[in-house]
Amino acid sequence: MTISKTLDGDKLIIALEGRLDTLTAPDLEKEVSGSLANVNELVFDFEKVDYISSAGLRVLLAIQQKMDGKPVKLIKANEVVREVFDVTGFGDIITVE
Repeated sequence: MTISKTLDGDKLIIALEGRLDTLTAPDLEKEVSGSLANVNELVFDFEKVDYISSAGLRVLLAIQQKMDGKPVKLIKANEVVREVFDVTGFGDIITVE
C-alpha cells in the first residue's frame, strides 16, 4: 500500500493506494497517528483502494477515536468499499462521501 499525506492548514488528507488489510493496516495506523498534532479535520482519499478488511476497519476506528470528535471522512470510495462500510455500520461512524 502507498500512503500519501497532504496537510492543508489544519486538514490532513491521507490518500491510499492498494489494499487496506492485515498486512498494511499497521503501517497506516503508525503513519497517521504520528501526524495528528494540530489536525482538526482528517480526510481519507480511497479513490485507489480496491479492498478493505476488518483490520483496516479497526485501524480507521482507532484513528477516528484519536480525533476526539473532530471530523473524519472518507472520500472517493468504490462500490465494494462502500458496501463494506454499509454492511458493517461503519458508515454511521465515519462519514463516507
